[in-house]
Amino acid sequence: MEFFAEYAGFLAKTVTLVVAILVVLTAIAAMRGKGRQGSGQLHVSKLNDFYTQLQQRVEQRVLDKAQLKALAKAQAKTAKQEKKQGVHKPRVYVLDFDGDIKASATDSLRHEITALLSMATPEDEVVLRLESGGGMVHSYGLASSQLVRIRQAGIPLTICIDKVAASGGYMMACIGEKIISAPFAILGSIGVVAQLPNVHRLLKKHDIDFEVLTAGEYKRTLTVFGENTDKGREKFQQDLDITHELFKGFVARYRPQLEIDQVATGEVWLGMAALDKQLVDELKTSDEYLAQRAKTADLFHLHFAEKKTLQERVGLAGSVALDRFALNWLSRLNQQRFW
Repeated sequence: MEFFAEYAGFLAKTVTLVVAILVVLTAIAAMRGKGRQGSGQLHVSKLNDFYTQLQQRVEQRVLDKAQLKALAKAQAKTAKQEKKQGVHKPRVYVLDFDGDIKASATDSLRHEITALLSMATPEDEVVLRLESGGGMVHSYGLASSQLVRIRQAGIPLTICIDKVAASGGYMMACIGEKIISAPFAILGSIGVVAQLPNVHRLLKKHDIDFEVLTAGEYKRTLTVFGENTDKGREKFQQDLDITHELFKGFVARYRPQLEIDQVATGEVWLGMAALDKQLVDELKTSDEYLAQRAKTADLFHLHFAEKKTLQERVGLAGSVALDRFALNWLSRLNQQRFW
């Protein structure tokens, strides 16, 4: 028992010290960052170089010196002819969207699209590698609106899905003039869901009152703590149905070939079945598609990275440190239990 008492005292002192240091550093960061707005930087890389390096690596291992020399000569001759003829390759702008429930990647996507629209022409193409299982209606509505900007500019938009594009993810995908899916990617889920717990009976059992005051008949329909009514449930369901109809109309606008009432049931399909439902246009991985495009076009990958403030970096470092400390502490306790 004395050991545990000493250990607990040491632990309390350590946690207090760590928290105090984090508070001081956060305060300093806040003072330094006061009045400054966050910024970011657009990174652009040519993907053709990546594919060329892969090919050259294999060639160097597989071909002998004579074959390598002949290949280099042929490639130089082709490049010289293209330059002489003034061959202009179309550009393909490659973007990535890895969606969470809040569609947080929209913050970068909006800047990437603004950048490429300053250069792209209808002869070019935008390829979006999309991965998302959906999330908040308003968040994915904004993400989808960003892709609409590309369509409105008359620039071909291709969506590549390797794993999943469901619900809000498919809402984004349907905007593409061409949707390419891996054979076992998950697609669909054209539906709307909302759920919340209600602890009113638990509070009532313990004689706890919870008051909900509103101005406006439907300011609050369902609540977590208050008593829900049939009228409130009915209104909430009406709101879900309206959202679903808007979702269906949006998808039907960009994918008129769909039998919308057959696919807007909330179900999901794997890529091969989704092709039969016309939810996608072609079965292929993004790697295969981009490798093929690299042979005839210049591929540029765009990624806008937000610059984190000192305060954010300190907070992240502190969070990681506390997580590690907690894991080590729990690990020690577990070891002691087995002694």
